[in-house]
Amino acid sequence: MTRSLTVDDLVHAGIALAAGLLAAFLLRMLLRWLARHAERTAWRGDDILVEALRTVAPWAAVAGGTASAAAALPLTRAVQHTTNQVLTLLVILVATVATARVVADLVRSVTQSRSGVAGSATIFVNITRILVLAIGFLIGLQTLGISIAPLLTALGVGGLAVALALQDTLANLFAGIHILASKTVQPGDYIRLSSGEEGYVEDINWRQTTVRELSNNLVVIPNGQLAKTNMTNFMRPQQQLTILVQVGVSYDSDLEHVERVTKEVVADVMTEITGAVPEHEPAVRFHTFGDSRIGFTVILGVAEFSDQYRIKHEFIKRLHRRYREEGIRIPSPARTVALQQGTVLIPSQRDGAAAADDMITGRPV
Repeated sequence: MTRSLTVDDLVHAGIALAAGLLAAFLLRMLLRWLARHAERTAWRGDDILVEALRTVAPWAAVAGGTASAAAALPLTRAVQHTTNQVLTLLVILVATVATARVVADLVRSVTQSRSGVAGSATIFVNITRILVLAIGFLIGLQTLGISIAPLLTALGVGGLAVALALQDTLANLFAGIHILASKTVQPGDYIRLSSGEEGYVEDINWRQTTVRELSNNLVVIPNGQLAKTNMTNFMRPQQQLTILVQVGVSYDSDLEHVERVTKEVVADVMTEITGAVPEHEPAVRFHTFGDSRIGFTVILGVAEFSDQYRIKHEFIKRLHRRYREEGIRIPSPARTVALQQGTVLIPSQRDGAAAADDMITGRPV
């Protein structure tokens, strides 16, 4: 039997509890001071660790003070044991949550600091957090005296049934891990699928990939489908790319003059427009004798996929204005109508000189 409760017991218990609360308050103040100093450093890890200690240390002090107060009281052995177990379980719970947060933040910090790694993807962060929480849960059960060996055995047997029931979910999970591990797609990349969807990859989580279109609409794509489809990544192996603009001039144009003027316009656009590549060498390539024009391709350099629309816009405006100043004509498609023996013949779009030759030689046009 236990002895009777006395005033001294209550005083000692109150002192122990107050000491625990005071220690929690002082620890919190100290860690707040450390947090301010950690913010001044370039390393993100110290901020994460101090933030975790601000959660764990005060609770540990309160639990220690409560355990000391319980030890000062004349409690039965069973009640004392139960109290210690509850307090230990509370500390384990708080420490597990704090550890899961620390590990997840460290994983996110490391991936963000390295190029080629999915910094903003949540799949690795979520997997890490779940693993830490699961370990903490098992430790808590062991602390309560519950054997976890049968639980692990049951989980191993039941895992097969769960895997069969969640085939699609698991397929998406492992497809997401494969996508990130192979570094074919990372958050921030601009991609285009063979099915027509395109946009910036916002996030890759355990089930799906979120793509933001240029219209700011979000397209959600299951990871399994993304891994199986044909895809173009406009950000890899490098972010800069070239775009082609098709232009045509009339047959009476001086092509040397056209090439020189066009290159000057390209050089101005590359150096003056945001999103262009200043070191890009202007390139003009003639390639076609068309129906009413000589066609050529202008090659422009852009720093990022979405910049191409601004670059094309400015290039076409400036080229059109410069051609008018230089007297270079951009012909519109011509259609020749010929009357022959009372029949109206309307040929398809043709070069004017070729159509005239056909009429002279008597060939149908």
